[in-house]
Amino acid sequence: MKKFFNSAITLAIAFAMVACGSNSMSNDREPQKLSGAGATFPLPFYNVAFEQFGQVKGDQVAYGGIGSGGGVRNLRDKIVDFAGSDAFLSDKEMAEMAPVVHIPSCMGAVVVAYNLDGVKELKLSGEIIADIFAGKIKMWNDKRLAELNPDAELPSEAIIPVFRSDGSGTTFVFTDYLTKVSPMWASEYGMGKSVNFPSGQAAKGNPGVAGVIKQTKNTIGYVGSEYAFAQKIPYAHIRNSRGEFVLPTSASISAAASGEIPADTRCSITNADAAGAYPISTFTWMIIYKEQNYSGRTREQAVATLDLIKYILSDEAQNVTTEVHYAPLPSKAKEQSIKNLKTVTYNGAPILQ
Repeated sequence: MKKFFNSAITLAIAFAMVACGSNSMSNDREPQKLSGAGATFPLPFYNVAFEQFGQVKGDQVAYGGIGSGGGVRNLRDKIVDFAGSDAFLSDKEMAEMAPVVHIPSCMGAVVVAYNLDGVKELKLSGEIIADIFAGKIKMWNDKRLAELNPDAELPSEAIIPVFRSDGSGTTFVFTDYLTKVSPMWASEYGMGKSVNFPSGQAAKGNPGVAGVIKQTKNTIGYVGSEYAFAQKIPYAHIRNSRGEFVLPTSASISAAASGEIPADTRCSITNADAAGAYPISTFTWMIIYKEQNYSGRTREQAVATLDLIKYILSDEAQNVTTEVHYAPLPSKAKEQSIKNLKTVTYNGAPILQ
């Protein structure tokens, strides 16, 4: 995915920031190889941030974008150092594994992207989006769509919804939003990493969904905003809880996180009741075990894992978020995350002092 953002300007910014971030890293260990897996949603940000981190300390970070569900399974099986997930673990999921810590890494938006000839701007409400993906609105020139978009020439063509085939945090965020705005969706489909969409076309990962939409006329689907931007696919203005039609920007995503953040950082910010908020905004998390001595991992590996996460929380890494079309974490999320990292142990002893 590096081709999406490896412009000379982005790389210049990235490597210029490396020197600034080196002081926060541990200096008393050998370089380590770390592995993570999970969400494709933050992959463009992670590619840049992990490369920067490697320049700081010489550590190598291998990350597989296999979907949030796959990342959590790998962590549960104790074969990775961290999982990436756009969906925080439920109480039930947390009860089924050893204690974990959720660390938000950045904020982003799930956009509703589309491929319609001649339609450069599309407005949608949550209820209409739910009815489209439930198969209740079948044609692009449906009366309800036309009323929201009086200036658009909507075709008399069947709508082709595109959704994720893999267990996906992006699906969790999207369906969490639909459950909040549509009683029908809440009762018939609900929210989750995998949902039984009644019709349409499935694709794997955010890149797969974006690729199908890019190549297929009359499609509509949900993807991380960076993927729609990289593929040059238009995406809809979505009506928020204040009645405003909003596009995702750093400011509108940040507005969605203006409320309280719980101590463990597990929270949903979809359909936020805030002026200017983009309604399908989300945190994405790196999830690690609270006790780091597992599967033969060394203390140096555990220290390197925390060094990586501290770097992701640093101003140097957070400044990159807007360069690759995400939004930086609010200060309260970073402060709480540092507190939570101080509870992480190796053989029962805190790693951070």
